[in-house]
Amino acid sequence: MPHVVVLTGAGISAESGISTFRDSQGLWADHRIEDVATPEGWERDPERVLAFYNARRDEIRAAEPNAAHHALARLEESGVRVSIITQNIDNFHERAGSRDVLHLHGDIFKARSSVDSKMLYRLRGDEGIELGDQCDKGYQLRPHVVWFGEPVLLYDTACHIMADADWVLVVGTSLKVMPAAALIDEASDITSKVVIDPNADALVKGTGATPIVGPAATHVPELVDHWIDSKRLSLPSRYQ
Repeated sequence: MPHVVVLTGAGISAESGISTFRDSQGLWADHRIEDVATPEGWERDPERVLAFYNARRDEIRAAEPNAAHHALARLEESGVRVSIITQNIDNFHERAGSRDVLHLHGDIFKARSSVDSKMLYRLRGDEGIELGDQCDKGYQLRPHVVWFGEPVLLYDTACHIMADADWVLVVGTSLKVMPAAALIDEASDITSKVVIDPNADALVKGTGATPIVGPAATHVPELVDHWIDSKRLSLPSRYQ
């Protein structure tokens, strides 16, 4: 069975209406990254950090997976082995139906102990994390996300997954944020690589990947439908 590994970034979620930290009109506009996405910001003002992530969680709950998320789930349903490595902390891939999803930067719908990263708690319904919420050891809970200056979760696992790929599909990531950006280099030199992004032509330089320029919600379903209909992994003729 062919193995398709998909690396997704903020761009795929942006098409569901989720703001990114580069979006001057989004949730990050009124917050400095240093204040809400670093261990130092957490130490200074944990209540502010919790409020910020509670708001982001509500934003994600109110949005829906888009056509790109659903197409990747449909590809898996067709019998292709699909592994998704995402830089996103939302749950759109899971809500669309994908079952093999690795979250490099954590999962906003989980809380974790502020002193023991292995103590995880799934948030249910409309739950948030409030000041005073504690882990089983009695320490404050924090969002289960990777902040700037913290090690990336499960990176070694992601490298092994990428090395096993027959096809690599990169969607909605700038390939600039390290170490995630280096993951594409873990794929074999003979692995087929495709980058779908509005800036794909610039992003593929030095990667050996084929660019598909445009939004994920348009081009991921188009590529997946071609793969399913033709019963083989190949590029549509117009992209070759």
